[in-house]
Amino acid sequence: MSLRAYNTLTGRKEDFVERDRGRVAMYVCGPTVHDYIHIGNARTFLTFDVIRRYLLYKGYQVLFVQNITDVEDKIINKARQLGLGWQEVAQKFEREFYQDMEKLGIMPADVQPRATEQIDFMIKMISTLEEKGYAYRVDGDVYFSISQFKEYGQLSKRNVDEMMAGSRVEVDERKRHPLDFALWKSSKAGEPGWDSPWGRGRPGWHIECSAMSLNYLGFGFDIHGGAQDLIFPHHENEIAQAEGYRQEKPFVRYWLHGGMLQINEEEMHKSLGNFVTVHELLEKENPNVVRLLMLGSHYRSGLNFTEEKLEEVRKAYGRMAEVVSRLDFLSRQAPKEAPRSPDISTLERALYETRPAFEEAMDDDFNTARALSAVFELIRLVNSLTQSSEFVLTSRAREVLTQARELIMELGGVLGLRFEEERAVDQSRLFALVDLLLEIREEARSRRDWQMADRIRYGLSRQGITVEDRPDGPIWKIKSDADTAL
Repeated sequence: MSLRAYNTLTGRKEDFVERDRGRVAMYVCGPTVHDYIHIGNARTFLTFDVIRRYLLYKGYQVLFVQNITDVEDKIINKARQLGLGWQEVAQKFEREFYQDMEKLGIMPADVQPRATEQIDFMIKMISTLEEKGYAYRVDGDVYFSISQFKEYGQLSKRNVDEMMAGSRVEVDERKRHPLDFALWKSSKAGEPGWDSPWGRGRPGWHIECSAMSLNYLGFGFDIHGGAQDLIFPHHENEIAQAEGYRQEKPFVRYWLHGGMLQINEEEMHKSLGNFVTVHELLEKENPNVVRLLMLGSHYRSGLNFTEEKLEEVRKAYGRMAEVVSRLDFLSRQAPKEAPRSPDISTLERALYETRPAFEEAMDDDFNTARALSAVFELIRLVNSLTQSSEFVLTSRAREVLTQARELIMELGGVLGLRFEEERAVDQSRLFALVDLLLEIREEARSRRDWQMADRIRYGLSRQGITVEDRPDGPIWKIKSDADTAL
């Protein structure tokens, strides 16, 4: 099955055909750094992190660009509220954004331009739009004239009357049409600004993404992503600007949009007291649990975030982590002989079926929910086998379980799950347990209970841990042999 993606522009699933063979150029709208990002933002960023990871898994070279909006009205207003400079606010929350992304296991963008670093190109775009009749100036401001762009509404599938009815439009008598939007805003006293042909000012929000994506990915790049609430007006305006600037189409080949997140079936909003930031959530929650929760629904579907759902996902992740930990342990054990080998045929068959099922799901518009189901079915079979009272770790069983472990780790990695963090916790527990056993051994030696002391030493040795007795107390180390190393 070839990779298919739902294209908002055409309203249907399409075979994915990249602009440049083997290479994918991808842009996702980044944060306006005026506050901590919320979990709705996180869902969007996690979605496109997994899409990017899957494209890499399939062998594509991916150039991933995500902007930082570091000058905008919200930043200026937050600076006034806090009594800080606008740059201080932008820098603080940009740092917080990067920290949240790292904790969530989201890969850094290949290019992460700041809007303030791209002003010259934005001015060039606006000047060209003005020359071609798409833009007009009013009192130091510059507006895009939607009436001049005949295909305005092609992404949102709405005519102008529907757009007017469905949006809050500021009344401004200076504009030719109520939906005309700002390309350039003149700076008021105390506001940030840059010199331009229209006077000192700053770019509008919409031109920033058009400029940065074009500057780094070129015209007609492959994937532009974001949440569904950006379709109109932001992405609609991006298309108008870019295609007006270049006088050709399409600006983007595939538009992908993620569904909205609700809290207890209500829109998330500070006034409702249900606004949850990533910063707050990760103070008490495992990032892998958050990721599993987000990926448990198709990215285009809405997601209802509840404590009950979170608890359900915690338990599911607990089962997954427990099986991975058990497989780590079993892969280090010596195989045993048994008069009758355990039946591992079902697990062997699952090893051949899991990867195709996973890929079929992801090839169908990046269906992470179905992909996770394939991985969890393999985990269920591993758990059933290894928890059976008749299970014996024969050579063949260990070989098959090792293959299962590697497959779970690989496919989990495509989804961005980080089991190494759980192994780090397991390792710290192991170290504490070994230290405790050696304390018990020292007590046995002090009682001249050599049988107990030797039993502990021998038991540790079987697990690949050597003990050396010294005058100042015992030391231990893990054998470097590949069969017994952690």
